[in-house]
Amino acid sequence: MKVAVVILNWNGKKLLAEFLPKVIEYSSEAELYVIDNASSGDDVAYLKQNFPQIKIIENTKNFGFAGGYNQGLKSINADVYCLLNSDVEVTPNWLQPIINLFEKDKEISVIQPKILDYNNRDYFEYAGAGGGFLDNFGYPFCRGRIFWTLEKDENQYNDEIPIFWATGACMFIKSEVFWEMNGFDEDFFAHMEEIDLCWRIQNKGYKIYYSGLSTVYHVGGGTLKKNSPNKTYLNFRNNLWMLTKNLPSYKLIPIIFSRLVLDGVTAIVFWKYEGFSHLKAIFRAHMSFYSKLPLMLKKREETKRKFWLKRFVPFQYFILGRKKIKDIV
Repeated sequence: MKVAVVILNWNGKKLLAEFLPKVIEYSSEAELYVIDNASSGDDVAYLKQNFPQIKIIENTKNFGFAGGYNQGLKSINADVYCLLNSDVEVTPNWLQPIINLFEKDKEISVIQPKILDYNNRDYFEYAGAGGGFLDNFGYPFCRGRIFWTLEKDENQYNDEIPIFWATGACMFIKSEVFWEMNGFDEDFFAHMEEIDLCWRIQNKGYKIYYSGLSTVYHVGGGTLKKNSPNKTYLNFRNNLWMLTKNLPSYKLIPIIFSRLVLDGVTAIVFWKYEGFSHLKAIFRAHMSFYSKLPLMLKKREETKRKFWLKRFVPFQYFILGRKKIKDIV
């Protein structure tokens, strides 16, 4: 199985300097690539001088996460792409459990490893943790992470199970499936595009898996900080787009209407705790959602199976005080 580890970079020279050495050391089974998303600095020259073993693909402009990978991956020949954030530290033997799982079950098209926090190494990291899921209103959550509560890693998720979505921070995906889906939806630019892709992949009957036998450490917020209003904007807009594209017809109107109302409540909470800029970001997200609604309706691919958890996770978390997935499922 030919594996390509592919890092998308945009003005991330410091991250490349810190994390590339271990990627090189621990990834002998794979070819290594950096897709540069038209960085404004000397990132490409730095890579050529300091990491000559890395193959570089230069995009003509910053296409965002979705478009950046879609453009760059066209130039890479591999059976499996590992889409790896530039702020991820890999570990010894991180690739082999993933390769073994792909070979064990040919219907698996996407695999995510265990994602731990680089700065708090005994805990799971926000983006992906122990595998991603959706509740019945489309709120993403993970084993090991529900909203802002992160679990300590006590080997409770050292398993291999089917999940709903795999994090874009470290996603292994079969190239033929990636292109069958026409890659990421570039309208998303960044955030939620990996969940949308995983949902569409499952609509075609393929499997998404988590392997707790492989571990990486993620910094998080390497490009957009966690409290960035633009991150809030993209998350809220893209979640509505994803639901519009993929929900079954009978759920589409009630779920979208409910989410719009719930977003309004969330905006008020964000205003109180995060500032007016985040309320404004959610308002902008709704306006953008409305403006592209006809386009997203044209992209609809109804789900053929029910994957989401039949619980309203925000109610479980904020009202009932259930902070861990074992208390909700």
